[in-house]
Amino acid sequence: MGIWKLKNYYYAGNKMNNRHLAVMIREVAARFPERIALQIRKDGKLISTSYAELIQRVNALAFALAGLGVKQGANVGIFSANRPEWAIADFSILTLRAVTVPIYGTNTGKQAEYIINDASVSVIFAGDQEQYDKVKSYMNDLSPLKKIIAMDDSIQLSGEDSFYMSSLISQGIGAGSGEVVESLTGAEADELCSIIYTSGTTGDPKGVMLSHNNFYHQIESINANFNLSENDRSLAFIPLSHVYERAWSYVVFSNGAQNNYCDDLKKVLEAMKDVKPTAMVSVPRLYEKIYAAVTDRLERGGLAKRTIFKLALWIGRRYNSRRFKNRWISPFLRFRYSIADSLILSKIRDVVGGDKNFFSAGGAPLSRDIEEFFFSAGLLICQGYGLSETSPVLACNTPSAFRFGTVGKPLDGVSLRVDSETGEIQAKGPNVMSGYYKRPDDTKEAFTEDGWFRTGDVGLIDSDGFVKITDRIKDIIITSGGKNIAPLRIETIVGVDHYIEQICTIGDKRKFVSALVVPNFAALEEYAAEQKIEFSTREELVKNDRIRDFFKNRIAMNSGDLSQYETIKRFTLLPREFTQESGELTPSLKIKRQEIMKRFAGIIEMMYAE
Repeated sequence: MGIWKLKNYYYAGNKMNNRHLAVMIREVAARFPERIALQIRKDGKLISTSYAELIQRVNALAFALAGLGVKQGANVGIFSANRPEWAIADFSILTLRAVTVPIYGTNTGKQAEYIINDASVSVIFAGDQEQYDKVKSYMNDLSPLKKIIAMDDSIQLSGEDSFYMSSLISQGIGAGSGEVVESLTGAEADELCSIIYTSGTTGDPKGVMLSHNNFYHQIESINANFNLSENDRSLAFIPLSHVYERAWSYVVFSNGAQNNYCDDLKKVLEAMKDVKPTAMVSVPRLYEKIYAAVTDRLERGGLAKRTIFKLALWIGRRYNSRRFKNRWISPFLRFRYSIADSLILSKIRDVVGGDKNFFSAGGAPLSRDIEEFFFSAGLLICQGYGLSETSPVLACNTPSAFRFGTVGKPLDGVSLRVDSETGEIQAKGPNVMSGYYKRPDDTKEAFTEDGWFRTGDVGLIDSDGFVKITDRIKDIIITSGGKNIAPLRIETIVGVDHYIEQICTIGDKRKFVSALVVPNFAALEEYAAEQKIEFSTREELVKNDRIRDFFKNRIAMNSGDLSQYETIKRFTLLPREFTQESGELTPSLKIKRQEIMKRFAGIIEMMYAE
């Protein structure tokens, strides 16, 4: 479709609401038709899609979806890992004023089936053969699911209810695209955009209903506080089924910037070096792993190496503190920084693909030590806070207003308060959900009588308006001695260690805090080889007395900022990781504390037996 037609479709009658995401993407494509919108490296080759091509495919697919019976208000699923087709499918669904229902690509068949049934999904996109087979296995006369669209041409289809996405796009190009876009006439910003299911740390997942206006608040607020343009590149590696990456992608697209896709979490650092993103969002675990790997290498190095490294960080901290505040930097400090940068700091930035406008961190607390480490290297991590129910960001640090150890200040239009009795953070704002899908009782329970959303998080707001989150209300540990302990704080401080992959603290109604610890087995096996510790299985390795003493010392070393009653008195090393398949992790990789305590009840009781 020609660009002039694209513009005509967008501006036809000026009746389209520009706070509707399907309209937004068309406006951006009209401004930046030749710029790259989507990019992925596949089989060693870069595959790029321009904004003009994106809209052409969105229109064609929307036309095909309409032919499959998708109407305004229908719930359409996307069950896939990150890939360019995810965005094309999403915008096609929204073009028909239908509703996108994302499902984590790692979800089990049972988890996916629950969402499909709960949301009455009749059409779903499947990203690969495994996902296709899962949804195909429970299609029957009683299921709401009637049609599957395969995103990849390598998927083996069976039955007349399955279609290739590429074929639907080919059939739809040039056929009725104008009619499809005309369906956006009268689109409203408060229309339902997506139903995003919560992680389900306790009980069944609930469908969070978010409107176009909810997401648009995020777009406007982030663009007002961060300097983004069509020249930026992002790397989408957090699952797009997570509201964090999804909302951020809309911000990227709103600026005509380039979104790159990584479908394998194990290859994130490799992808970052390849893409060299200028801005992106991440979860703290990525930063923790980089920090832990660097500090581990320093521990193994000599005194001279450690001294030079620490001096470089000190110089970097002084230099960047002035740079980010636009304060005068003396020629002597510039000279010292240039040396520190060439020797040390630039190499840290190279690990994450070079210079960045900013990083973002969310989904879990990030240690202040790690924030300051990256800041010294010239990489600002803007930690933020939010939930699926708030689209997601409620507060965040920005390049012009940041304070380490906090999650920043509330976004424009967002009001936060702290309940005087429980310490719970409560919120109001245009980004707060309308409610949970088909769950009026849960919706009512989620709000106070005067209309504030209950976040379920405990925290405080300082005199300058910066917010600090301490833990989840439901996770707070109260020891038998009456001490209130935030397990997330312990796990953040201790779990940063290079040799710890996962940690779950225990102690509610107990005399002291204990922990289940999953080692970073790649690092631990390397250490065992260096120390000539023989083992044949992981079970044998974690039971070795020398390994236990090694972890005991490391846990103690990392616990300096904890009060005595917060420190881990006993721990058990586990021979396997917590997994989603075993029910111990949510799809967003949060630990299910209660489930873990049930599964490892015997081991836990042994730690408290004496």
